[in-house]
Amino acid sequence: MATMPGISDPLDPANAARSTLKLENTEKRDTLIKIEKRYQKQWQDSKIFNTTAPSTTEFAPGSIAPSELRKKHPKYFGTFAFPYMNGTLHAGHSFTASKVEYTAGFARMQGKRVLFPLGFHCTGMPIKACADKLTEDVRRFGQNFEGYAEEEVEGEAGLPAPTQAETKEDITKFTSKKSKATAKGVKLKYQFQIMLALGIPREEIHKFADANFWLKYFPPLCKRDLNNFGARIDWRRTFVTTDANPYYDTFVRWQMNRLKELDKIQYGSRYTIYSPKDGQPCMDHDRTEGEGVAPQEYTALKLKVKEWAPDAAKILQGKLPDSATVYFVPATLRPETMYGQTCCFVGPKVIYGIFQASQSEYYVVTKRAAWNMAFQGIFFKNDGFPRDASELAPIVELTGAAVVGTLVDAPLSLHKEGVRILPMDSVSPTKGTGVVTSVPSDSPDDYATVTDLAKKAEYYGIKKEWAELDIVPIVETPSYGNLAAPFLVKKMKINSPKDTKQLAEAKDLAYKEGYYKGTMIVGDFKGEAVEVAKPKVKAQLIKAGDAFEYAEPNGHVVSRSADECVVAYLGQWFLNYGENDPAWRDQVLDYVKNDMETFSSETKNGFEKNLEWLNRWACARTYGLGSKLPWEPKFLVESLSDSTIYMSYYTIAHLLHSDTFGSQPGLLDIKPEQLIDEIWDYIFCRREISDELLKNSGISESDLQTMRREFEYWYPLDMRISGKDLIPNHLTFFLYIHTALFPRELWPSGVRANGHLMLNGEKMSKSTGNFLTLNDAVTKYGADATRIALADAGDGVEDANFEETVANQIILRMYTLKEWCEDVSADPSLRTSPTSKNLWDSLFENEMHTLVHQAYAHYAATDYKVALKSALYDFTSARDFYREALAAASMPMHRDLVTAYISLQALIISPIAPHWADYIWQEVLHKPTTIQNALWPVVPQPDAGFTAAYTYIRTTSSAITSAEGHQIRKKSKGKATQYDPEQPKRLTIYTASAFPSWQQKYIDLVRDFHAKASLEDKSLNAEVGCMGEGKKALPFVQGLKKRIQTGEKAEDVFERKLTFEETDVLGQMLRGLRKTLPKCKGVEVVEVVGEEEGKKTGRVVVSEGEGVAEKGTDRELLGAAESAVPGAPTFFFENV
Repeated sequence: MATMPGISDPLDPANAARSTLKLENTEKRDTLIKIEKRYQKQWQDSKIFNTTAPSTTEFAPGSIAPSELRKKHPKYFGTFAFPYMNGTLHAGHSFTASKVEYTAGFARMQGKRVLFPLGFHCTGMPIKACADKLTEDVRRFGQNFEGYAEEEVEGEAGLPAPTQAETKEDITKFTSKKSKATAKGVKLKYQFQIMLALGIPREEIHKFADANFWLKYFPPLCKRDLNNFGARIDWRRTFVTTDANPYYDTFVRWQMNRLKELDKIQYGSRYTIYSPKDGQPCMDHDRTEGEGVAPQEYTALKLKVKEWAPDAAKILQGKLPDSATVYFVPATLRPETMYGQTCCFVGPKVIYGIFQASQSEYYVVTKRAAWNMAFQGIFFKNDGFPRDASELAPIVELTGAAVVGTLVDAPLSLHKEGVRILPMDSVSPTKGTGVVTSVPSDSPDDYATVTDLAKKAEYYGIKKEWAELDIVPIVETPSYGNLAAPFLVKKMKINSPKDTKQLAEAKDLAYKEGYYKGTMIVGDFKGEAVEVAKPKVKAQLIKAGDAFEYAEPNGHVVSRSADECVVAYLGQWFLNYGENDPAWRDQVLDYVKNDMETFSSETKNGFEKNLEWLNRWACARTYGLGSKLPWEPKFLVESLSDSTIYMSYYTIAHLLHSDTFGSQPGLLDIKPEQLIDEIWDYIFCRREISDELLKNSGISESDLQTMRREFEYWYPLDMRISGKDLIPNHLTFFLYIHTALFPRELWPSGVRANGHLMLNGEKMSKSTGNFLTLNDAVTKYGADATRIALADAGDGVEDANFEETVANQIILRMYTLKEWCEDVSADPSLRTSPTSKNLWDSLFENEMHTLVHQAYAHYAATDYKVALKSALYDFTSARDFYREALAAASMPMHRDLVTAYISLQALIISPIAPHWADYIWQEVLHKPTTIQNALWPVVPQPDAGFTAAYTYIRTTSSAITSAEGHQIRKKSKGKATQYDPEQPKRLTIYTASAFPSWQQKYIDLVRDFHAKASLEDKSLNAEVGCMGEGKKALPFVQGLKKRIQTGEKAEDVFERKLTFEETDVLGQMLRGLRKTLPKCKGVEVVEVVGEEEGKKTGRVVVSEGEGVAEKGTDRELLGAAESAVPGAPTFFFENV
């Protein structure tokens, strides 16, 4: 297919990644990938990730409580949201999957049995909708679309940015964005084009017209990509949803039956987002736009026309029967304020229709609003919804400008003579009905507008008095009086309807004050709180025939079939979430607040907030793929309702079937028809075995006990990991249904939510070419580099960033580290004598122990970014420090420590980079079995003295080299320097043997705070600020805190004892400092030893190099010596 010169071809699969990093010289990467493939095959051949519960032979049924069994044989069971099979996985999927991966790897090292399974979600509309589109494409253009003629178009082109909750390479939808690079080109109008652009061969595409083909095509690709990623998945337990797998189908039907019996599923009429084209509700995962959008309910008022404006009268002449009663229909959220109506607004440029609602009644609204009403029993009966907007034609259309001046009767208004239709430029045709009733007493927008209209009546073409009707007090408020809107507009100095920001703030203030604190001062409910009166006023209006209920989506919603959705009022089966079952809601809320681990306050707050507003959820539909609703098979269970407790199915899936589709029996040779509801009840601890159960199912008692053992052992689920945008739906539903069907001890232990994944600091988007599939990433960088870059991307609920430059740098880092491990292992020059260990050996060994403990804590807290820092970056930094220190001392490293380093490095990085680790483990260290079975290393607790000395050396060295660098930079800029850094020089280091006397009171302060078990910064710092030496005291206090927090004994810190001999350590540093500093001829360490005749004196305690004094030589002290204290030396350079 041709494209314009210089424009990327939107049908080229590589187009989606055109803006990503391009790699050259891939030899090192290829070497690492070759290693990865070797170990992936080894793991798969050995089935190392297949795991089972302790058998009923090992522990007879009933002989041990499940909780005790889990203590005796610890386990970890983690999952992430199974991917939807309308495309391949992208890097965002792998980001979420990686969190389970790292935790699974770490749990294995803790000696736990680990279960990480994955199934494939196929329920819902997306696959079916795309299959139907392809059927039409094949009909129009032929099997291989040979009849299609190219279309050159101006406008949008390119591939869509994913927008679904668990975003993926989603070929079921297309929404493009114009960019400079693709402002002209081929528009992907047809489904076959979208699939071509995603790399599906043209001759294969027609097969996707069969929805079932999708279920066979994409799961193997998903499995391939995750295996190439090195995922520790037990693939025996995989399955597809829908009735394509008869075993899973019985599981879904069981849970729906039980939920209905518990009255958690009910039937009733309610408002729901609805696709006219599809003829069914459109829930979150059925949408290409508008996930999370819900119905917004209004009160639609009927303002009867008393007298038409002249222009409108001319337009309508002869088009309406004489008996017609016409109403303007504004939609309001505040029916209790209708007593204060003074006018009604329309948008002058908005197009309105007059629609026939009954034999004699007609409504003036926008066509969009009328289309919503058509599904709410207004223009059509509830059993005869239209499919196309052409079925709802207005009697006449006219602009808002034409009806300005029309006199209408406003229900409840105290202006009984009627109010006028007036212009308001800010009226939106896409919100409400396009007709807005005006209550200037309580609406700042309305007050600002009528004030402006009155001032500029001639400009607006109205009579001034139309905008000057008396503003009547309706609601008394404690803060703003009984005319809240005028009060706020004047107080906030709002001068015009164009002051939109201030008006929005004023509107929010007025509404909250009026609703929560206001009291009615007019009408039948005078004296009642607004919160109480509001529903009563609404009911009164509806009963009188002056209003009706109306709802519309509170945002733009487009279905998978590209249909703009409406709100329909229809009978449906729904899960009774929310306020209609407060006991159920409160049970879940209590569990979230008090028992469930959420790993972050943001996640917990998200659940709490969602549980407060989430309401009933339609759980059935008539179109798409899925399991049939057991009691009404014309309906299918919708996609967010068949995926709430499928984690429990993982526990026994391998026992039921040995393939994804359930066409082959599993380990127990059970047939789907044997899985009657009572069997599921037994498996999931809802009943016990009986003779009747054995007879009715035909399943043996031992097989039943085996299935229950698997479930009881693996449950509860230890960690559920998903994107944060699934909190409002899937994750909350997941908690609701678990609490309904399982005993409390089997409810999920933890939910970890993560943010979305950006790519190179930008949103992943095919249209901009900033997009990577999981396969792309692993092919491009290898599995371990991808995994490390994902760990480096971030951990919180804020969006993370996969940086390709990091992944590329990791290739070099891991290759170089591999080469070093290989080379140093064969180095014959390494020291081997156990008696030859020195300070540098001890410091290195201690720092390794420190980092092993740190990494353990970070893995346990699921803080993978900082775990990576400890387990790789800091660990290699410790090796570099050791290597460089010994090189400066002209001494080889010690073989025992080098071997320990290589072993520990492989072990502690293996949860994140298992391929590299296993290569080092088996091929460099020559271990007999895979590192996947190795346990976390047991090392001694760090020695506080060595830790302090290590920190001292790094801090002191850094301070000295930084000072040297500063002088070099100053000289390069032509500035004066304290000495010439490019000429021969001597370094003098001053160390003190005693602390300044002023520090004692701060030591006493920190001691007091520590005794109270509180070193909290805020209160401690406040005390320091009141004691007189804040500028120098605060860093000193922070240093004391740090020493305690890094493991030094408190008594040593408070007694002002260093946990190492400072002069000995400095003596070990001198040779290295000389080598590090250019043209440094010598280094002296001078100890400040006391005062003679009021003057401090110093003595050389160690020296190295040329032109330096011998030990014991007295030295006159320079100004730099004044600031030296034990553990914090100062220094001075001078040319020699």
